[in-house]
Amino acid sequence: MRRPRVRVPALPRPAGLLKRTLRPKPAGRTEPARRLLPRTRARRLLPRTTRARRRTVQALMLGTVLALTPATWMHAVADSRLRTTADVPAQDVAVVFGAGLWNGRPTPYLAHRLDTAAELYRSGKVKVVLVTGDNSRIEYDEPDAMRAYLAERGVPDGRIVSDYAGFDTWDSCVRAKKIFGVDRAVLVTQDFHIERAVALCGAAGVESYGVGVAEPHDATFYYGGARELFAAGKAALDAALRPDPHFLGEREKGVTEALASAR
Repeated sequence: MRRPRVRVPALPRPAGLLKRTLRPKPAGRTEPARRLLPRTRARRLLPRTTRARRRTVQALMLGTVLALTPATWMHAVADSRLRTTADVPAQDVAVVFGAGLWNGRPTPYLAHRLDTAAELYRSGKVKVVLVTGDNSRIEYDEPDAMRAYLAERGVPDGRIVSDYAGFDTWDSCVRAKKIFGVDRAVLVTQDFHIERAVALCGAAGVESYGVGVAEPHDATFYYGGARELFAAGKAALDAALRPDPHFLGEREKGVTEALASAR
């Protein structure tokens, strides 16, 4: 026997609810659920379990150690070889690394390096100055600008030797050894760069002492310091792999002839 259907009367919707439902949304307002959506997604990306969190922390610690290892290596290798203009042992050659030109003249940082090299020459600490920099374009000639600056400050032109293919620190060190025959030298650069220069020249076979030029702690200084953290990784690879510089070429007699004229 079929049961009779029982109809349940529909309950009337409250008038206030109907108004809220039909009320248009004010422009610019966002529903709470949508506001929380990005935060909810971010929470989903975080590790949920204790083991996953531990592994994440360990990975971050390992990454930090690996990032700082090259800088630690540079400091360990170079720290005992750093000197001042007053106490650096006398050597035949000073190597000055390029640091850019402004309107054909050395930048302030490069000028300070050259001032230090001129002081080393005048005090008898070095006999010859090897200036190494970028001359990859006709209109850009770091070594000649460096030579002119040193000559203006009393260093004889015959005691200055130019390396026109010192495109980076490793290239300059390798070319000083293989092209110009430099076995020992005093390296001159800013203090935030000097450890890398000493470490790389040591890896290239140049026994060197470093004289770091102090600079005011301005934006350029902090930029240079931050750059060294990234450059340390490349330096470690260069020291391990010993690649040839961009341009090697035949051996030059510039340093040998300049030293012969100094005796």
